[in-house]
Amino acid sequence: MKPPGFDPRKKYPLILEIHGGPHTAYGVGFFHEFQELATGGYLVLYTNPRGSTTYGQEFGNVIQYHYPGDDYRDLMAGVDEALKRGFVDPKRMGVTGGSGGGLLTNWIIGHTDRFAAAVTDRCVSDWIGFYESTDFTLFTPSWFRKPPFEDPQESIERSPVTYASRITTPLMIIHGEEDWRTPIGQGEAMFRALEQQKKPVVMVRFPGESHELSRSGAPSRRVQRLHHGRQWFDKWLLGKPIKDYDE
Repeated sequence: MKPPGFDPRKKYPLILEIHGGPHTAYGVGFFHEFQELATGGYLVLYTNPRGSTTYGQEFGNVIQYHYPGDDYRDLMAGVDEALKRGFVDPKRMGVTGGSGGGLLTNWIIGHTDRFAAAVTDRCVSDWIGFYESTDFTLFTPSWFRKPPFEDPQESIERSPVTYASRITTPLMIIHGEEDWRTPIGQGEAMFRALEQQKKPVVMVRFPGESHELSRSGAPSRRVQRLHHGRQWFDKWLLGKPIKDYDE
């Protein structure tokens, strides 16, 4: 999605948007979040990596026992393709996503430093903690060969927080305090790991809001969520003098 007045001869900041699920897909239709970012002068890249629906059962199921993994590689291939078009500024790229997209956002910044800012929304960061606290009891038995009390290593290796020491990307964490699908401890784990290392990180907490904050939360808070994410990208990608998140 291109900003108003798009000129292919210019270089624009880009934001990679990642859907959750992971078994869902972006389609052709109005999405206010993309419009909000495009209006702010950003290119918005949204893709359907392996694990997405609408491309057949094999395409959707291929990430089982490998999540995150090849879906990350697909997302980076999409970014590489966008860069080939010549109108993306590679030094001003951001990444964001919610739920499974938040998991992949966390994973991405632990495996590459090509993004200048990130916003992770209602994320997963620690699979062992997720196993112990989520209301989604069917997820872990289907996505891991063994539960973490039998084989913790698999969960550790696939947990984004494991790679927190590698992260250099400024990160905003958005989470609802009443989220039982990806409980708020998932966001807190990322925040504490980066805060302890004195890396640029902020956490925006919404009291009383669930995993559905972005879709059925209080309207005022849905607006606040968009505002915070946009400001974070404006600060790090556009260089705007936003002091709200400074110590």
